[in-house]
Amino acid sequence: MSAAAKGEIRAAALAKRDALSAQERAAFSAQICQTILKLAPTFPRGSVSIFWPIRSEIDTRPIMAGLARLGFAIALPRTEGSSLEFRLWHDGEALDAGPFGLSEPTLNAPLTRPATMLIPLAAFDASLHRIGYGKGFYDRAIAALNPTLKIGLAFSCQQVPHVPFESHDERLDAIVTEKS
Repeated sequence: MSAAAKGEIRAAALAKRDALSAQERAAFSAQICQTILKLAPTFPRGSVSIFWPIRSEIDTRPIMAGLARLGFAIALPRTEGSSLEFRLWHDGEALDAGPFGLSEPTLNAPLTRPATMLIPLAAFDASLHRIGYGKGFYDRAIAALNPTLKIGLAFSCQQVPHVPFESHDERLDAIVTEKS
């Protein structure tokens, strides 16, 4: 499938996500947080990567706080060229302004290799395939790091009937929505 077709799927799914009200996003984010924290005892020990929310994404900050209370080290992605690296972050530490409107850990934060990755996405299907934001950052990071557990976080409105899957696309182990 062409990049243009993936772009159309991405745009339609993101439009549905953007159409959620602030109240719906807050309620759905809280439900996703509860599910992740219930699953957390099954996560492999080690750091957990998660993303700082942008635009209409899930508010992941309560997940970060909950995982930290459970003793997990939190890792946030930092964009370096065309790659992501993951650096440890603690609540209250400074974040740098990154590309695409991202908030990223500083260069002084220690590097880590997450055992569990909680991954943003634009669209997903029932086969656990995802469409990201189109630059391939997470596919390359997953391939390089080979984490034990890869979980996508999304609102259920982002589900589509079929995500075209190419050889470089990384399949997830699970996707958590407010309906999970």
